[in-house]
Amino acid sequence: MLSSEIKYCEIEFGKCNKDLLEEVIFYGMSLGADFVEIFLENTDNSNILAEEDYITSVSPSFGKGAGIRIFKDKRDGFVSTNDLTKKGLMRAVSQAIEMLDISDKTNKEHFSGINELKDYSTSKKSWIGQIPSINEISEKLIQSTNALKKDKIIVRKGSYSRNWQEVIIASSDGTYATDIRLHQTVGLNVIATDAQYRSNGSRRFGSSGKPNEFRLWDHEKAANEVFETSMNMLYADYVEAGQMPVVLANKFGGVIFHEACGHLLETTQIERGTTPFKDKLNKKIAHESVTAIDEGISSGSFGSLSVDDEGMEPEKSILIKDGVLKKFISDRAGELRTGHKRTGSGRRQNYSFAAASRMRNTYIAKGEYSKEELINSIGDGLYCKSMGGGSVGATGQFNFAVEEGYLIKNGKLTKPVKGATLIGDAKEVMPKISMCGNDLELAPGFCGSISGSVNVTVGQPHIKVDSITVGGR
Repeated sequence: MLSSEIKYCEIEFGKCNKDLLEEVIFYGMSLGADFVEIFLENTDNSNILAEEDYITSVSPSFGKGAGIRIFKDKRDGFVSTNDLTKKGLMRAVSQAIEMLDISDKTNKEHFSGINELKDYSTSKKSWIGQIPSINEISEKLIQSTNALKKDKIIVRKGSYSRNWQEVIIASSDGTYATDIRLHQTVGLNVIATDAQYRSNGSRRFGSSGKPNEFRLWDHEKAANEVFETSMNMLYADYVEAGQMPVVLANKFGGVIFHEACGHLLETTQIERGTTPFKDKLNKKIAHESVTAIDEGISSGSFGSLSVDDEGMEPEKSILIKDGVLKKFISDRAGELRTGHKRTGSGRRQNYSFAAASRMRNTYIAKGEYSKEELINSIGDGLYCKSMGGGSVGATGQFNFAVEEGYLIKNGKLTKPVKGATLIGDAKEVMPKISMCGNDLELAPGFCGSISGSVNVTVGQPHIKVDSITVGGR
């Protein structure tokens, strides 16, 4: 029977919770767990949508909760709760223990308490007061949609999203850390028509840890880029299908590497047996021109973080070096089950998900060629300036729409074409990336996987793929 004091003692964000967390962890260990992890979260989020000349949606949300994960041998159980009292946390621990049906109350590890707090939030406590107000955001979104009020544009949308998150992480290996994260993103989308012709254009911008970034956003420049894309594609002919060389643009062009190859280098894929690269460590899986990196340390990038959701500081991981696979993206469970060392990549959407190995800022490194040299090297092919949506199979088969594309003839860009889809398989396409440009740029995005949707950065310089299937008419 829990005493009244135990029942009502509760986690408080911004204050020391060391004694309470140690009691909860010790309780889990006493029930036979080999490892106990507590992830606590406090959020203040907001989403705003502008359509045409009006704000049509304002959606603030607030939340608090805890995710409790228990390991026994290589098995794990996970329970989330909104009850942050000691009684609620201990109940969640008991439920996680029951999930694993632990009868052996002996544990392999001795718990001597958590370490002194690693506080990554000290310089970030003022962020929530520095971000723009709803009125300020709304005004700028309307300005951005007004800047798109042009001939042939029939749909104009602007959207803003803010995620402010305070976390506390404690576990039986001594981990005890707290952090504050801030992500802001803004996007524009248009549809243009003229008689039977139709096209669209979109752009998204985002940052982490920069409360004033939205105020610095050049909405007129962004609106002009989106309008230019829609106009360039409005009267474009449909591309003819076939095998051909392509040049993929920098920035968001990196989404193909992220989706088709990056996920295959996460240890969750090794655990599932769905990656063709499982036994390829230190073997060649790509053209020697390709070096690929995943890291969480670039200042302001959308996938950067001071500490991951398992309490480990991020590192820079060289995944592929000169075409040779060097490392996998790993979390705690991945290290336990596959032997690949953790890389500070344990990430989750919120407290209701267990952390998993996830990408952060993932990109192909810059090479030595200019964009013009890549295009000049192709007789007949396709230049993919902007990528749209797509889908990826479990083992790396992909198809991605080309939002803005141009034919290449005799080493020169010619007419715009629409309806192009890039179709391929990661293990077949990676060896065909024969040239990498010198103009690496990154772009923000959201990635959905086993632990929910997380903020990521994709990127690359301009790259040349010697041959790929282009779907069209």
